[in-house]
Amino acid sequence: MEQNKIIVAIDGYSSSGKSSMAKWLASRIGYRYIDSGAMYRAVTLFAMDNGMIDSNGNVDAEALGNEVDAIEIDFAIMPDGQHTLLNGADVERQIRSLEVSQHVSPVAAIPMIRKSLTRRQKEFGQQKGIVMDGRDIGTTVFPHAEMKVFVTATPETRARRRLRELEDKGMKADYESVLANVIDRDHIDETRAESPLRKAADAVVLDNSDMTPAMQQEWLLNLFNTIVCCKK
Repeated sequence: MEQNKIIVAIDGYSSSGKSSMAKWLASRIGYRYIDSGAMYRAVTLFAMDNGMIDSNGNVDAEALGNEVDAIEIDFAIMPDGQHTLLNGADVERQIRSLEVSQHVSPVAAIPMIRKSLTRRQKEFGQQKGIVMDGRDIGTTVFPHAEMKVFVTATPETRARRRLRELEDKGMKADYESVLANVIDRDHIDETRAESPLRKAADAVVLDNSDMTPAMQQEWLLNLFNTIVCCKK
C-alpha cells in the first residue's frame, strides 16, 4: 500500500451523479471503485426474485435478514465498465431498472441489511486506495475517510438525468414517474432510523445542478490532489 493512499467517500442523493463521478475519479487516480448502492440494489433484486417483496411493495424484513449474509455480491470489470455480480451472475442491467429503484430504499432501511453490507464495505477499505459512493459512506462506513464529498442537485435535475440513463439502456420510463421515485427515495433515505442520508460534518458539498461532467471531474480531481498533497 502506498503511504499516501486514502479513502474517498462520496455521498449524496439518488441520481445526483455521484456514481459516475466516483467511477471516473477511481479510474483517473488508479483506485478501486466500490458502488455501495449496487450492493443494496443486488440485495433488492434477490428479494424480488425470491418472493420477499409483495405486490404492495412490503418487504419481508425477517426473511431477507436471515438470508443476507449468505448472498454473494462482487464486482467484475467488463468491456463496458464495472458490473455487479449477484451469487456469481451478472445482474448489472437488472439492478438498474426502475422496478428495483422503487424497492431499494425500503430494503436499504432494514437494520439487518445495513449492518451486513456495512461490514462488507468496511472490508473493502482495509487497504485504502478506494473510492466508494453511497448514502452513509462518510458518516457510518468510513467516518475517518480522508476525503468526503456530499453531492446534491435539484430533484428535477436528478430526475432528468435518471430518465436519460434509463432511456440510454433501452428501458421504458416517463419523467413524472422518475421524479416521483426520486422524491420518494429522498424522503425514505433522509428519515430512516438506521444510518439516514445526511452530510458528514467534515464533508465538502458539491451542488452539481448546473455543472457539466467535465466540470465535476475537474472539481473532484482538484480536491483529491489538494488532500493528498497535504498528507505528504
